[in-house]
Amino acid sequence: MTNREQYAPGPASGAQVRKDGEKWTLILVRELRHPPAKVWQALTDPAHLREWAPFEAHGSLGTVGTVNLTWVGTPQVIETRVTRADVPKVLEYNDMRWELEALGSGTRLTLWHKIDRRFIAWGAAGWHICFDVLDHLLSGTPIGRILGGEAMKFDWQRLNAEYAKQFGVETPGWPAKAAQKS
Repeated sequence: MTNREQYAPGPASGAQVRKDGEKWTLILVRELRHPPAKVWQALTDPAHLREWAPFEAHGSLGTVGTVNLTWVGTPQVIETRVTRADVPKVLEYNDMRWELEALGSGTRLTLWHKIDRRFIAWGAAGWHICFDVLDHLLSGTPIGRILGGEAMKFDWQRLNAEYAKQFGVETPGWPAKAAQKS
């Protein structure tokens, strides 16, 4: 059995939401056993991002400037402006901010992602799985990117429900209906 076949996400944890005026921010925290420099490379290098992130970066995210992103499953290319790249501590672009804090020999990774409140549990469930895939990649046991409908096979629906309950939100019902058709 491969690492991918054995993968199952743990319970919803390490997340909170914050309302900033009319916007909502999803805040996810994950402790990784890898040093900030290694995590930074995974957050900024297009080859690494292809292994775990929900988007393709057409250039490095590691320096201030413009980079095109394509969210997997959509044909639309989004011109993205990296507004802050303090190696290896803070990375900001579009509606996301990543902070890396040295924690012993590892890293506390925090993501702030501004997201529509209706989809905040979906986002938390998706990023939860992405962070797990990232951890496997950094540990040298890559399991490959898990996105979209495929995430349904890896307890995305359970995570979505757990995060929705934790955040006190209702979520739109179409992913559950789509999963039933598979």
